[in-house]
Amino acid sequence: MKQHLLLIGNGPAWMRERLETEFTVHPLPPEAERAAFLADKGAAITACCTFSGIATEVMDALPNLKIISSYGVGYDSIDADHAAKRGVIVTHTPNVLNDEVADTAILLWLATSRKLVAYDRYVREGRWLKEGAAPLTTSPEGRTVGILGLGRIGQAIADRLGVFGATVVYHSRTEKDVPYTFYPDLVEMAKACDVLICITPGGAGTKHIVNAEVIDALGPQGILVNVARGSVVDETALVKALQEGRLGGAGLDVFEFEPKVPEALFAMENVTLQPHVGSATHETRRAMGELVCDNLSQYLKDGRVLTPVPECAAIAKV
Repeated sequence: MKQHLLLIGNGPAWMRERLETEFTVHPLPPEAERAAFLADKGAAITACCTFSGIATEVMDALPNLKIISSYGVGYDSIDADHAAKRGVIVTHTPNVLNDEVADTAILLWLATSRKLVAYDRYVREGRWLKEGAAPLTTSPEGRTVGILGLGRIGQAIADRLGVFGATVVYHSRTEKDVPYTFYPDLVEMAKACDVLICITPGGAGTKHIVNAEVIDALGPQGILVNVARGSVVDETALVKALQEGRLGGAGLDVFEFEPKVPEALFAMENVTLQPHVGSATHETRRAMGELVCDNLSQYLKDGRVLTPVPECAAIAKV
């Protein structure tokens, strides 16, 4: 008989079809119906596929759960330490989205530096004809670019920066064997940078790591790019710095309370906004979905997984 799988969130139809070839799939019901569902089906469920994390209380209502396969490289909406203590393997989808997110980071920087969105609007509104040539912008060439979080995606971003003659520096929890200058102090790195790109994991450990002090260190000519998690940046401090001219610009794909975005940002010509679409291409999302299913299929086959999160590496067979 097929094992039972809990499906959390909405994914493409092809993923549901693939999962149903190997599992009996149970979508997580609405809150009002959840307790009854978990009481009835919770003990039968051994696997979970999630697009939006899993609440710890739901995890704990599944006593025979063995694997959580998460769609995305970030997994701050899953208590992976708690899962590991229970012997539950959590997997995610690293590497397959590195290039797409790195490209998005570069696009946000360039668009902000050259006011791509603002000047597109300048043309569409007929202002070029009425007001003449738009004001000059700032070249991205030869800048010092700081990367907050030099993991897989951070390295992919660094690989692209050579085209612009950039000097790459970085801040992370530990120094790495890379040809870039390491800054153990994020404020000091921000002082040295023209651009700060955030690609560190989210979660309690990095909440508001980019605070008012870091933003002020980046300065009135600096550009902040965030393709990490909205929680990484103190959004209130960011908006205030932009309003007061203490920060030169921002390119943002993620927000602290998304999909709610501070309305104060909407009219700012030095800000580029995207709706959390760093990896949102047909090709990359297909690859992410395949990896989610591959982790589950591999576990069914021999108890192994392909891409466990670090917290679960000790209990996972890779």
